[in-house]
Amino acid sequence: MERKNLIATIFLKDGRAVKGQHDPGSAGDLKELAKTYNDSGVDKLYIFDLSDSDKEHETNLHTIKELSRMMEIPIYGAGAIARLEDIKKLLYAGCRGVILDGGRHDAISLAKEGATRFGRDKMLVSMENVDLIFKHKKEVTEHVHKLVVINEAIIESLEDITDLPFSVIVQGYDKERWVEILKKDCVTGIGGPYISDPGTYVTELKQALAAEGIETKKFESSMEWSEFKLNPQGLIPVIVQDYRTAEVLMMAYMNEEAFHTTLSLGKMAYYSRSRQELWIKGETSGHYQYVKSLTVDCDKDTLLANVSQVGAACHTGNPSCFFQELVKKEFTTKNPLRVFEDVYDTIKDRKVHPKEGSYTNYLFDKGIDKILKKVGEEATEIVIAAKNPETEEIKYEISDFLYHVMVLMVEKGVTWEDIVEELNQR
Repeated sequence: MERKNLIATIFLKDGRAVKGQHDPGSAGDLKELAKTYNDSGVDKLYIFDLSDSDKEHETNLHTIKELSRMMEIPIYGAGAIARLEDIKKLLYAGCRGVILDGGRHDAISLAKEGATRFGRDKMLVSMENVDLIFKHKKEVTEHVHKLVVINEAIIESLEDITDLPFSVIVQGYDKERWVEILKKDCVTGIGGPYISDPGTYVTELKQALAAEGIETKKFESSMEWSEFKLNPQGLIPVIVQDYRTAEVLMMAYMNEEAFHTTLSLGKMAYYSRSRQELWIKGETSGHYQYVKSLTVDCDKDTLLANVSQVGAACHTGNPSCFFQELVKKEFTTKNPLRVFEDVYDTIKDRKVHPKEGSYTNYLFDKGIDKILKKVGEEATEIVIAAKNPETEEIKYEISDFLYHVMVLMVEKGVTWEDIVEELNQR
């Protein structure tokens, strides 16, 4: 059976998340919503632009681009799509596809233009009734990849007149009805306010649906517990690290129950040797660890968990349990990202705490035009150096260029994390 998607929705008004098309109440902070959806098991996100002016539309497009940098799940843009340019802007903002309004008189022509330019797989159409399919079945099938049903009353009718797959947006949660909908071969997923609610833990919902025979995208281990080499107490040690920074956060132990609980909940669970009981990390403190990956070592006797950590990993309040330095030898790091971050932090500190005679402060004092002039000059120096056979000069010039670019980044408030997220989008 094909795995079904659970889909969250965000409605944008003036760059803010609101509760719905006709409800301007705040739906929460967008960054917090993005983190929740990334961690909780949501499979896709549909973003509806509710703008009623060109200015607001540009604001919402900018917001969608920012969201796409934060999201780890596919985003699909909808609303305020009136021309090919709007489709292009949404795709360039990071959307995996666009959802055209099936109620528009020009929906077919837009779908054809979009499919011709960007591919049929990028074209989805929202359906509130079956008129578009009934009147233009051939054109829709030719230019549209999938339908998005926003009126569940038409599901059965759509089944009879088209073979196109579709997702369904519903307004509430009725388990029996959800199971009925998701068991239909033509339905690829379901979404709406219930999944979009930050209080809904989607991974647990997936387990409930699995009990009804609905296959979803959830954690499944490629190895059985019996294949691990356990210590004399029947436990396996787990090293836990932050999935973004690779910082080691803690070490704990799992028994079989903790292992399966971790897979089931998508949250790290351990076996407490002192209390001799199952321990779900964060259940008391709220400092949950959401699973991103589990890996076993070559001897199959240790697990490595990459997690999204909420709050501090250590009970002392420290981000990591490993903070008491015992011995240290000075060394020069060769980790490129660490070097970039260290230099960036030094430049940033110079801006906040100026130092007399500092060249960095000289650049900041002169302002953006001077910084841009230096960036341009250093870029030219790279071109000149690249024409020479020796590599030493080009290494020197690239280093100068990167330094000045980092001064520009600090001046404009751009971080290395921003750059990495942008590169990941490409």
